[in-house]
Amino acid sequence: MARRSETISPTAHYTGYVWVRSGLSDPAFATGEGRLLHRLLAPAMAVSGAVGGPTLEGFLLARHRLIDELLTEAIERHGITQVVEIAAGLAARGWRFTRRHPDLTYLEADLPGMAGRKRRILRRASPAGPGHRVVELDVLEDGGLDRVVAGLDPARGLVIVTEGLVNYFDERTVRAMWSRFARALGRFERGRYLSDLHLATSDFAVRAFTRALSVFVRGKVHLHFDGEAAAERALKTAGFARAVLHVPPDNRLVRVIEADTVDGRVQDAGPER
Repeated sequence: MARRSETISPTAHYTGYVWVRSGLSDPAFATGEGRLLHRLLAPAMAVSGAVGGPTLEGFLLARHRLIDELLTEAIERHGITQVVEIAAGLAARGWRFTRRHPDLTYLEADLPGMAGRKRRILRRASPAGPGHRVVELDVLEDGGLDRVVAGLDPARGLVIVTEGLVNYFDERTVRAMWSRFARALGRFERGRYLSDLHLATSDFAVRAFTRALSVFVRGKVHLHFDGEAAAERALKTAGFARAVLHVPPDNRLVRVIEADTVDGRVQDAGPER
């Protein structure tokens, strides 16, 4: 994920390389920094995995694949044909999905530095589908998301995707962000939000892993809400009509949010908190 400082974070390089290794991306998305980070972390991840502990690659793949499954369902079962992925970093989801669904409009919205690098990578990669574009967005800028979605067709529905984003911000910022997402989705006949989320927990392994992740990303990783029900209530308070937290198979470190508006409407969220 690109940060507000315009620095491309270590996780963006690392995850980009993980997606390539796992067949979820074009080789052009792998960076030298990502290869080096993966090599440096491999011994520690091997030890953790050998004793039944979590691994960074395992949890990344678990959340990524579940978001893919839910996005596929939104497209193929519910007929939503527009996607905005915010802070996509070096992930290739837009590249993959537009190749698979040629009628899909897929906008990857990122800070200018990351957006520029993504465009250069895409010029070297196998062609994406015709509906794939990279646009610039600061997710914390008032009105920024409104500008990104302004040209989209309300009748075609919209999915907003964030992965590896919300836990870099405190709860108040996340709640305000979710309210902006709900309002933007409310312009569309069908609106859906997909995201990963780390919950607050007393589980020693989860908290230890989160502290290690904070060191790796050179910034604090926030744990939000004291359970799934609290997170679902917060999403409804933000304006979503339905919110469910899914648990990826065999991974307790993360949840995946699936939140909807109803027929293009959002609930009255009240003032931002």
